Amino acid sequence: MLKSADGGLRAVPFPVDDPERIPVQRYFDEAFYQAELEHLWPHVWQMACRLEQIPDIGDWVEYTNVGKSVLIVRTNDGVKAFHNACRHRGVPIAGGMGNDCGKVAFGNCEKTGFVCPFHGWRWNMDGENTFVYGSHLFSGRQLDADDINLVPCRVETFGGCAWINFDDDAPSVKESFGPVADRLEVHGMADLKMEWWYGTVLPANWKLAMEAFMEGFHTPTTHPQLHEVSYKASRAFGVGADGVLLNEDVDARGAVNLHVDFLAKLSEGMDGMVHKSEVAVLETLRDLAVPEDPDAATGVFYATAWKSVEEDAHARGAPIFDIARVNTGQPFNAVEFMFPHYFLLPMMGAMSSYRIRPLTPETCFFEIWSLVIRPDGEAYETPTEPTVLSHDSPLFPEIPRQDYANLPLQQQGLHDLSHMRLARDHEGLISNYQRLVDGYLAWLDPEALRKAGNIVNCGFNSPVLDIGF
Repeated sequence: MLKSADGGLRAVPFPVDDPERIPVQRYFDEAFYQAELEHLWPHVWQMACRLEQIPDIGDWVEYTNVGKSVLIVRTNDGVKAFHNACRHRGVPIAGGMGNDCGKVAFGNCEKTGFVCPFHGWRWNMDGENTFVYGSHLFSGRQLDADDINLVPCRVETFGGCAWINFDDDAPSVKESFGPVADRLEVHGMADLKMEWWYGTVLPANWKLAMEAFMEGFHTPTTHPQLHEVSYKASRAFGVGADGVLLNEDVDARGAVNLHVDFLAKLSEGMDGMVHKSEVAVLETLRDLAVPEDPDAATGVFYATAWKSVEEDAHARGAPIFDIARVNTGQPFNAVEFMFPHYFLLPMMGAMSSYRIRPLTPETCFFEIWSLVIRPDGEAYETPTEPTVLSHDSPLFPEIPRQDYANLPLQQQGLHDLSHMRLARDHEGLISNYQRLVDGYLAWLDPEALRKAGNIVNCGFNSPVLDIGF
């Protein structure tokens, strides 16, 4: 795409000119999608794998996205990444799953190295070429060591994950994510392990799928089972989905029971958000002695719940963080985003984790992990690839199943609109996100993008913010 004359910036197709209105072509226009592939994805940090997928020296896993394939390898010198292409004629040297995100190639190369299936060239786990079949047939200049070693890809580890970036000049992972990285780091993100891993091909644009989780405004209608037991429901939105004020006259005991019911519903609908082991602890607090004021009772309940969940984890040998200290000193958001395609839902000690990768302008691959804190030394089976279901499968947990029901319909309906309109104080994160996408498409200065990204990664239910451009 050519640079425009105004300051050397690229012209952005269908730009966000009004921060409360998003042009709908951004969700299905082929040219806009191609601009994202060319100017956004090569310059952002992508969550490539969880580190428990590569626990041992020589373990490798393939990460694919938007036509790129990268091998993530655990070596004696830490985690490394390489472009998955033979230096001879480009055949993937391992995996080669292409755009089939539901299949994850993995293995161990400590002893065997990587062998190209085409002509048998070989590399060790550090990406160094160890064998060229028919080397005498090549000109000497074609076999310079630096020229036939695997091409490294930038990789950093954070929060129990390996992240890759094709831009060697981009700020580091933590610099790019900003304060959200600190919040999640103290919240034990690095100690979490997979309990289960689901995936689906969703007939919706990747940004639309991300945006479904950027506000709680949809909860009364989309997740009525949560809204009905939410102590904060009437305070946040005034009325329930049917126009009736919820929990209007709740007393202190009722408040405690609502909190337990709400957290249990979260666990039932998505057990990474509140793990069933945590619910078992919370159920013992229904008769907790609390002040008569419902709001004061709420404070006592959560202080006791945090302490009780922490004590239970320690008793089971699980390395949990100091929940009360962290939640008081460094509060978290119910959904924490890391631009552009990854987010977590923390609550107690466990978390749910989501990653979304584009497939076409109107489809994406949507993954969900349930992440838990396991006792040290506990034997468990690490999932090696997602359990892939159809997006309307009844086997999905209730909460994502309800969200998936909306998204294909929304994708279809956007073709009949000119723009989406946003509630400025509740749906502002959608605007913030979209305007940051525009910053990448326009080729703004990397420092401006970093600062904007730090602001955009501010958690759900955020208002429209000034991101600097």
